[in-house]
Parts: sequence; C-alpha cells; structure tokens
Amino acid sequence: MLNGISEAEVSMKIKYSRDADVLIIKLREGKPSDSRDIAEGIIVHLTAKGQPLEIEILDASKVVQKKDIEVSLGGLFP
Repeated sequence: MLNGISEAEVSMKIKYSRDADVLIIKLREGKPSDSRDIAEGIIVHLTAKGQPLEIEILDASKVVQKKDIEVSLGGLFP
C-alpha cells in the first residue's frame, strides 16, 4: 500500500487502437456496469459503485497528440 493507495489502484494502462482511432485509459481492473458520456467522444466506464474504471476517447488522433501526453508519478511515492 502506497500513501493509502493499493497496488491494484495504481496499475493504470494506456492503449491506443490505430485502426479504430480510440485511446483507452484503464484506471483499474474491474467489470464496467455503466458508462457516461462526459463530452463529445469521451466516455467514462464505471463500476456498479460508480467508480471510474476507464476513459475512452473516440477519434483520439483529432483530440490528443502524442506530445500532449505526460505521465507523472509525483506524489505517489514517498
């Protein structure tokens, strides 16, 4: 456990499908039971308890560029 966050909760994965032009940011493992459109082309998949599991960005190449993606682990580790 790190700063009250279990190892399972910090296993974020980012995947991009060039064929579908979809970027998926998987925040944690689990089975989605609901999804919400939070903006045009951006969908959040949720657990039964309403916790976000993943963020899906449609037409990702029009929304996000590689140079705009930054990953920071600052503050996670003591």
